[in-house]
Amino acid sequence: MSKSFVTPPLPYAYNALEPYIDAETMKLHHDKHHVAYTTKLNAALEKYPAWFDKSAEEILTDLVKIPEDIRAQVRNFGGGHVNHAMFWEVMAPDAVGKPSGELLKAIEKDFGSFEEFQIKFEDAANTQFGSGWAWLSVADGKLLVEKTANQDSPLTLSHRPILMLDVWEHAYYLKYRNMRQDYVKAFWNVVNWQAVMAKFKSA
Repeated sequence: MSKSFVTPPLPYAYNALEPYIDAETMKLHHDKHHVAYTTKLNAALEKYPAWFDKSAEEILTDLVKIPEDIRAQVRNFGGGHVNHAMFWEVMAPDAVGKPSGELLKAIEKDFGSFEEFQIKFEDAANTQFGSGWAWLSVADGKLLVEKTANQDSPLTLSHRPILMLDVWEHAYYLKYRNMRQDYVKAFWNVVNWQAVMAKFKSA
């Protein structure tokens, strides 16, 4: 039997991020959406089981080498699996409001100030047309804010994402309805800057 990818458990309770992200959304988002992406990624790769020897991140970085008949599925479902696994990690209850140390210095260097970075990140999240993500990534030794459609990942561009926000409607619609900008603003209350700083250090 070949290996397969597994949906990681949430690192906190479903209701841990309330009042900013509600328990019902977290349960549906993790147990239904994320699990479906993982399951469908595994199903796509069953045809070429040697790819299970790679990490999901390595697979996304190497998409051009994925057999063409499953490449679109791996891009979508692999992206969904990896993006969500990272997303759960960069959130936490009782989160600190701002990064510190080397990450804060890098943000101030590349964006002018932490507040300017927040404005740029919120703009990326709010202007992503339809489903997608906003990202803070490391590329060529610099930080950049970017956005992607659907489940596309900066990993495919060899960028290293360290903070991400899911702006698919399933991520916020139960609580925020069509007010995406309110959800985006609320996100700062749950950002786990310790996790983001660790990702920055490894990037």
